Amino acid sequence: DYDYSGYFGKIPGILSSRIIKNMSSHFRLFSSHEGVDEATIVEVIAKRSNAQRQQIKEAYQQSTGKPLADALKKALKSDFEEVVLALLMTPPEYDAFEMKRAMKGLGTKEAVLSEILGTRSNKEITAMKNTFKEDYGQLLDEQIKGEVSGDLENTLLALCKATRSEDHNIDDGLAKSDAKALFEAGENRVGTVCSVLIDVLTTRSEAQLCKIFQHYGKYSKQGLAKVLESELHGDLEDCLMALVKSAWNKPAFFAEKLHLAMKGLGTNTDTLTRILVSRSEIDLLKIIQEYKRMYGKPLQEAILQETSGDYEKILLTLCGTQ
Repeated sequence: DYDYSGYFGKIPGILSSRIIKNMSSHFRLFSSHEGVDEATIVEVIAKRSNAQRQQIKEAYQQSTGKPLADALKKALKSDFEEVVLALLMTPPEYDAFEMKRAMKGLGTKEAVLSEILGTRSNKEITAMKNTFKEDYGQLLDEQIKGEVSGDLENTLLALCKATRSEDHNIDDGLAKSDAKALFEAGENRVGTVCSVLIDVLTTRSEAQLCKIFQHYGKYSKQGLAKVLESELHGDLEDCLMALVKSAWNKPAFFAEKLHLAMKGLGTNTDTLTRILVSRSEIDLLKIIQEYKRMYGKPLQEAILQETSGDYEKILLTLCGTQ
């Protein structure tokens, strides 16, 4: 259900049985000997497609009777372990895992919920919802209801329906009326009518939204993003801004998130890992290109400055040789 057409790598879809057997034998060593060859893990895991990693997992399970992830959990640690385990999951499993983790314990990471629901296709959201129910025994929308409230809840639940238009054809008349409605609901009145913003931003296709943003300029000297920043605040602002930015330029949206994750003191490794893993077979090359355009230096250089050790190596491997 996931679209890998934009992946920068040229990896064959299916591995031969000989290659799988060889890779599986490497991992069997980890469960029977002390010490781990992290370089081999990077080579075997990070340089393969997700479909190939599923083959390797299945071969390991058949030969040992145990999940490969369990063996690697015992052998690895810290951020490097997080990346390896993330890469072993299927895309729907990883999205579901990240959604569950964002709602686990005290406090909810609303930005993660907004990022995932706001940037995935209807097929991807549906696959994630099904996996969430299978893996955690809960309905994703019911869990969201228990974690957030108000307009943010309404926005996330609307996205969770996975019914957003994905039509590439643009209705110019509708775009004009939507642009006017957004202006009347926000900038042209005291107090913002959030329901109008939510309805338009969660139902229109990304192509349609871009046309709406263009027409909005006829009513306002500011772009819609600037208006949202001035009219809204907190998690709702972040969520709607994510919808606007990702519709306009999704790779640039992720490039900005990566930049913010590595800006200032400390690095948000959760965000760094999530984006590089989840976009690695979709649009990571475009994200790398946008990062260079926006911040004047390669993403790989920033990773070198902000990370170290095996974690650094596996992230750079995901980024490729560009």
